[in-house]
Amino acid sequence: MKTSDWKGRDFLAETDFTREEVTELLDVAADLKRQRAQGIRHDHLLHGKTLFMIFYNQSLRTRNSFEAGMTQLGGHAHFLDPDKIYTPAMEGREVAYSTERVSDVARVLARMGDGIAIRCYGDPVDWEYGGAHAMLREFARWSGIPVVNMEDDVYHPCQGLADMLTVKERFGGFSGVKFVMSWAYSPSIHKPRAVPQSAILYASMMGMQVTLAHPEGMELDPDILSRCEQDARAAGGSFQIVHDFETAVKGAHVVYPKAWCATPIFQPPVGEANVEKTQAIFDKHKDWKCTEKTMDLAAKDGVYLHCLPADRGFEVTNDVMDKTEGKGWVSAVFDQAENRLHVQKAVMSLVMA
Repeated sequence: MKTSDWKGRDFLAETDFTREEVTELLDVAADLKRQRAQGIRHDHLLHGKTLFMIFYNQSLRTRNSFEAGMTQLGGHAHFLDPDKIYTPAMEGREVAYSTERVSDVARVLARMGDGIAIRCYGDPVDWEYGGAHAMLREFARWSGIPVVNMEDDVYHPCQGLADMLTVKERFGGFSGVKFVMSWAYSPSIHKPRAVPQSAILYASMMGMQVTLAHPEGMELDPDILSRCEQDARAAGGSFQIVHDFETAVKGAHVVYPKAWCATPIFQPPVGEANVEKTQAIFDKHKDWKCTEKTMDLAAKDGVYLHCLPADRGFEVTNDVMDKTEGKGWVSAVFDQAENRLHVQKAVMSLVMA
């Protein structure tokens, strides 16, 4: 595929792209990363361009990687706090003199800039599963400039790209790599599904041997799981679901334990809007924690991944998080975090150029 075919496209979900397109994104990201290390500047690529960033949720890595990326590409990122503007809202959720319809916001910003990036999940859409993703699609419908998903309640395509770049750097490719995405315990039950869903979608698409591990009650979107099975078959990989943490980790090259919310937290018809039931499911599985003993079950050259922020002492122990070098398995979480910058620069340089 020629890079000119990317111009003006939205980047909302990995399911909108082919394996070949994802491979091209990873290649562009790797080139940008390598050239930056060599002192080659890329500030001509988006010179004078503007990205509007709307954050309904807090952020460290996402906000700063997008802002730094736009600066390095020669453009500028505007941070928009929905509480400090007329909050973009879907039709039917509007409040007089407090919100502004998504269709109006999208058309105004499209007249002033070159891209819109949005993060939204959870409380801003009252834990209606898919509500935030629908809002991003609505932005894209009305905007004449690319819309980029900085994480919603279904997908986190930029994080998933960073995960894949990290795996590729560590193992040289994807064939034969055993990739384990596992739930892990956290005292906070308000954890969106987007990271694990994007991780297994990309890993299946790229042909890895993918294992999804979680206790009963932590099931992910059945449509996502079906797509993973389909993509794994097409790419010559595999996809399975297990309900035992240690069994999943044995021999794994990639160990990615992270908390996500239980189904009851969502509004009907997906869930029950039941916080107490959700908390009870979490509290039954406090032993789902990544420790040195857990990682010793993995492949000798295995890596621990996490999108961050990790709940230290709950999801993972310090000795796992901080073992970034040495013999045997290591933590690659800070390489993974850095790679957010490079993959997002690839996305922006292609769709906004």
